[in-house]
Amino acid sequence: MDANKQKIITERIKRTISALEKNHIKASYAPTKSDAVKQAEQLLTAGCTIGSGGSVTLTESGVMDLMKSSRYHYIDRSKGEKELCQAHNADVFFMSSNAITENGELYNVDGNCNRVSALAHGPKKVVILAGYNKIVPDLSAAIERVKEIAAPANGIRLGVQTPCAETGRCVACGGPMTAGCSSPDRMCVNYVVTAYQRTERIHVILVGEVLGY
Repeated sequence: MDANKQKIITERIKRTISALEKNHIKASYAPTKSDAVKQAEQLLTAGCTIGSGGSVTLTESGVMDLMKSSRYHYIDRSKGEKELCQAHNADVFFMSSNAITENGELYNVDGNCNRVSALAHGPKKVVILAGYNKIVPDLSAAIERVKEIAAPANGIRLGVQTPCAETGRCVACGGPMTAGCSSPDRMCVNYVVTAYQRTERIHVILVGEVLGY
């Protein structure tokens, strides 16, 4: 990457990490995907139980392979509702975030809601992995990011019958946070803003590469 662009990205990441930590959310910087895997590994102990949300970021980064290694007990969410519930009692829960603001807020929108519920309460530790492309200036930009980028891309990936999956854009772009479609497959069901934490559960790893949607 061009050194000038890299400096802009690095400074944006530093600002965001500083803002997250002011909000009592632990955060660290991983320049590359391999660095992110190493940092994630340092947050785990042999034999611990791991759950996760559905995440392209975890797969692209290599963290999914780490979680599924024989050193840990991975709860496979794809097996069904039982496993989705078990993940709430995991030692560590991995996920990405739909957007992270430069004000230090985490913005997440869910359909099944297992991901946002685990973020809010349950697992002993939550590790959020996100590429720098998830960083946005504020909550307004976070809302638009989900409507114009994350939801359409995930709709296509999941094969759901929603307007955004068919057109590549939410029908409610520019509208209020919770405005959306009336499809039975609607993915935007619960909206969670994490503005602060009173515990030590959440750890954010911001990666200096583009990852996920």
